[in-house]
Amino acid sequence: MTSKGQGQVSSSTISSGVPPELPGAPTNLGISNIGPRSVTLQFRPGYDGKTSISRWLVEAQVGQIGENEEWELIHQLANDPDARSMEVPNLHPYMYYSFRLRQVNIVGTSPPSVPSRRMQTLQAPPDVAPANVTLRTASETSLWLRWMPLPELEYNGNPESVGYRLRYTRADGRGRTVAHVIHDRVEREYTIEDLEEWTEYRVQVQAFNAIGAGPWSHVVLGRTRESVPSSGPTNLSALATTSSSMLIRWNEIPEADRNGLILGYKVVYKEKDSDARAQFWPVEGNASHSAQLAGLGKYVLYEIRVLAFTRIGDGAPSTPPILERTLDDVPGPPVGILFPEVRTTSVRLIWQPPAAPNGIILAYQITHRLNTTSANAATVEVLNPSARQYTATGLQPESTYLFRITAQTRKGWGEAAEALVVTTEKRDRPQPPSKPMVQQEDVKARSVLLCWEPGSDGLSPVRYYTVQSRELPAGEWTLNSASVSHNATSFVVDRLKPFTSYKFRVKATNDIGDSEYSQESESLTTLQAAPEEAPTILSVTPHTTTSVLIHWQPPTEDKINGILLGFRIRYRELVYDGLRGFTTRSLSSPGAKWAELTPGYAVRNLSGAGLTHHELDNLSKHRRYEIRMSVYNAAGEGPSSTPQEVFVGEAVPTAPPQNVAIQTTTATQLDITWEPPPLEAQNGDIQGYKIYFWEAQRQNSTERVKTLFLPENGAKLKNLTGYTSYLITVSAFNAAGDGPRSAPVRGRTQQAAPSAPSTIRFSELTTTSVNVSWEPPLLPNGILEGYRLVYEPCMPVDGVSKIVTVDVKGSSPLWMKVKDLAEGVTYRFRIRAKTFAYGPEIEANITTGPGEGAPGPPGEPFISRYGSAITIHWANGDPGKGPITRYVIEARPSDEGLWDILIKDIPREVTSYTFSMDILKQGVSYDFRVIAVNDYGYGTPSAPSPSVSAQKANPFYEEWWFLVVIALVGLIFILLLVFVLIIHGQSKKYAKKSDSGNNSKANALSHGEMVSLDESSFPALELNNRRLSVKNSFCRKNGIYTRSPPRPSPGSLHYSDEDVTKYNDLIPAESSSLTEKPSEISDSQGSDSEYEVDQNHQKAHSFVNHYISDPTYYNSWRRQQKGISRAQGYSYTESDSGDPDHCPLFNSTSTQQGSLFRPKVSRTPTPQTPVNPPSQQSTLYRPPSSLAPGSRAPIAGFSSFV
Repeated sequence: MTSKGQGQVSSSTISSGVPPELPGAPTNLGISNIGPRSVTLQFRPGYDGKTSISRWLVEAQVGQIGENEEWELIHQLANDPDARSMEVPNLHPYMYYSFRLRQVNIVGTSPPSVPSRRMQTLQAPPDVAPANVTLRTASETSLWLRWMPLPELEYNGNPESVGYRLRYTRADGRGRTVAHVIHDRVEREYTIEDLEEWTEYRVQVQAFNAIGAGPWSHVVLGRTRESVPSSGPTNLSALATTSSSMLIRWNEIPEADRNGLILGYKVVYKEKDSDARAQFWPVEGNASHSAQLAGLGKYVLYEIRVLAFTRIGDGAPSTPPILERTLDDVPGPPVGILFPEVRTTSVRLIWQPPAAPNGIILAYQITHRLNTTSANAATVEVLNPSARQYTATGLQPESTYLFRITAQTRKGWGEAAEALVVTTEKRDRPQPPSKPMVQQEDVKARSVLLCWEPGSDGLSPVRYYTVQSRELPAGEWTLNSASVSHNATSFVVDRLKPFTSYKFRVKATNDIGDSEYSQESESLTTLQAAPEEAPTILSVTPHTTTSVLIHWQPPTEDKINGILLGFRIRYRELVYDGLRGFTTRSLSSPGAKWAELTPGYAVRNLSGAGLTHHELDNLSKHRRYEIRMSVYNAAGEGPSSTPQEVFVGEAVPTAPPQNVAIQTTTATQLDITWEPPPLEAQNGDIQGYKIYFWEAQRQNSTERVKTLFLPENGAKLKNLTGYTSYLITVSAFNAAGDGPRSAPVRGRTQQAAPSAPSTIRFSELTTTSVNVSWEPPLLPNGILEGYRLVYEPCMPVDGVSKIVTVDVKGSSPLWMKVKDLAEGVTYRFRIRAKTFAYGPEIEANITTGPGEGAPGPPGEPFISRYGSAITIHWANGDPGKGPITRYVIEARPSDEGLWDILIKDIPREVTSYTFSMDILKQGVSYDFRVIAVNDYGYGTPSAPSPSVSAQKANPFYEEWWFLVVIALVGLIFILLLVFVLIIHGQSKKYAKKSDSGNNSKANALSHGEMVSLDESSFPALELNNRRLSVKNSFCRKNGIYTRSPPRPSPGSLHYSDEDVTKYNDLIPAESSSLTEKPSEISDSQGSDSEYEVDQNHQKAHSFVNHYISDPTYYNSWRRQQKGISRAQGYSYTESDSGDPDHCPLFNSTSTQQGSLFRPKVSRTPTPQTPVNPPSQQSTLYRPPSSLAPGSRAPIAGFSSFV
């Protein structure tokens, strides 16, 4: 209760004697009656805590899942303990909500109920109108409308349906209302076109969505820019008052065509059918509608128009033009007088009508007399107006006569033309005049005064002179005048270009003809003149709130008429733009008939001929300015440009946002933060920001813009592509427009599950196998770790539906051969890619062969063997619906049961095929079958062939009995060798073994004491009967000493099945070197005799070498004494026959099952420095085929006996 009264009552019921408890949470929360701004909640109350419920609290999560996880209180209902439903008002249209409910008693608030499902309210029309609506003049026929778009929360509907509608009409009520619709919800400006010039308009804007339109904004007023009148004055008339003047009258221009304030008129006139430029007679002010033209040509027909002009310029002239002729007057003198025939007593002269007849010619009068007599003695003749020649007779020979010709109009006789003639027959062409001269003071910008001295007239008086000029440096001679008076010695040459160099020449003409041209004058340059053109203003844009930036293009060089010194900017404030009523102005001149409402221009001079832009500053805010430009040189200033208007006070930001940063949030979202532009560069209130973002590698196709209409300093970019680099720039905008963008900043989204592989394809489809290939996903969204291929039959096979899953590691290969399929069954293949998680899968079905139209089975194959080659024979089967194009051979190991293609592309003409057994795995039995192929696919395979083993037949020298023979022969040979050594080695040699180091020379072996072995590829051994303790150079080179090694026995020969298997499989073996234990090293170094082994000596290969070169047969000889090392004599390296460099082959064993390959058979032994320590044991199996043909292996163990 307050002083104003009692408030709302809140009550609670408590059972006496029972302590209240905290209530329980409501249950069974449901939603119904969903509207744009309200919903109804149904619920079941929870435990009341042994007291009545005083209030119900409704909490909600607002927004889509993941946007806002906080619960906020949006409604509460009090004093209704028995409520089972309630209406939740004041919701926002087209917004997602999730509700939960709490109940409150005297003890406290219950836990919340289980949240409801997330629902969305219905759409509704927008509640507000666009804000900050402004209207500015754009041009003479357009207005620029701007507004602040609606925030997303105010859409009240689907954003895709939000747009704006504007309407406009003339402020004076005339004309119709026009509407325009804009469907872009983020658009914030529009230029209204096709308006009338200098007309005020009323404009409004409203927002709409799919449900309806919101309220209209307030009315804004704007006037189009002033323009030139679109028509001329009406009722034009002309009246000739004299022979050189006439009076012109007209009426006002219709108001609709004025397009601005009429500042005056111009009378445009020129002679009819003349190529001369029209002349203008200005009439300032709008009060007078007549003009008296003076200085016109006499009796000339003129074409006359009148136009009005405004501040912007001249309008259209009146149409059609009117014609009026001035009054007639006495004519001018006839022209072109010549005497083509001159005799001693007669002459004939010809002439042309006056250049200015000034009326209708009625007659001609000709008088002639001796030049020495008075005018009273002249002879007078009057001729009709059509006469153009006259012959005078009875003249005195060798005399000079003066002829005068006069024309007559109705106003009287005009001016006479005079000419002298000499009655002689000795006439000639005149001599050229002297070299023309020009004084410097006579040089003007567009004319010069040319002077010359006449030459001899050739006894025929000069009738006229011709003047020509040439523009330097490379101009042609052009005619300036061909009618210079015969008695003139100077002439003003006009129509020249300012600041241009010229040369001149003159020639004379008499009755006989033309003289030669005079010498060319000295070159001269005309003076500078004021420029003829104004610069072209390209743009005038607000730069700050008190300055504008002007860009222009200077005039062309030939229009500057001199050296450009700079530019002149004239600007003034347009006061009338703000006038809405009558304003009083005082005029200081009592005789003034008109006044301009705008103030005078302020002038700013810019020195510098290369300037193309300038910032005009120190202007007033929120004012419209008019700007003109001109250029100037030393002679003066040129005309002003067409005025440009600009509104000052609104300028775009001149600096971008600062410190743009990116934070990676998820695989589809980046968080962007920034700081506003510097305060001095904002040029007004920042209304929002634009975030431009695009994928780093595809800007043109992926660039997007997110607009924030609030001056926030961060944004979330959602719905991006996973694990993709983005470049992001930010710009600020205010009421004037967008500012510059910030420098691009790079950010990458996190990894996400990839998209599905692009395509899935099947090839090489047989009855039991297919080759499956696919393309990587278009959006990997991360680093691809592999693929998962799952296939299963669409229908159970023999009652079993087998699902097979295969994981392919890495991003390649992108194919897999599936072999365990059943014939004629449709399989479903599913493939999906994986980054850190699997993405969606792509699915395709394929039915194993044979397909319809495919060939039938060929006949059962027959197998034949020839050494290491296998030949498969078969018979042709049914070709199917198309001819057979090729055959395919499949093979399978007999114990595996999986068929695989062995041979492809067998020509269709053959029925047998031979291949080497090397492509099979040795020792494995195989089944073979043949498949025919046509354009319809793989056909039914043939029946399997009998199993064939891929084991090659062993050569005879690998049989056990041959090994026994070789062992026995070796034993006998060793015994013989020992016996020979005993016979030649006397006992005294052993007694002297202790002092053998004192003997520095060794006796050479005699030829008779040499023992030569047979020709069975063993090297000859030469034994000396000297003491065995003496070392020779052969021993030193090969690390072999005279100490006898352990004697080999047949038991030391060892055959390894593993080696045979490796040989048959042709698995590369590790290189090995032959080493022996040396005797104790003696201090003596004998060099009497040496035994050199010829490394280039080639012996025929034999089966003995096969065993002797095998380390397994002398491995038992290599038991070294502890602490004594043995130098390596040789090492052997395998290399491919086509490889010029010998590379060691290290022990590697391939266990890939089913691999079919063909080994290379060329091997080359190469002595080399050992790469392993001498003590390292190395076991290498070297088959005899590894040596090149004709090569031989060193004999292991025998060098120790030398």
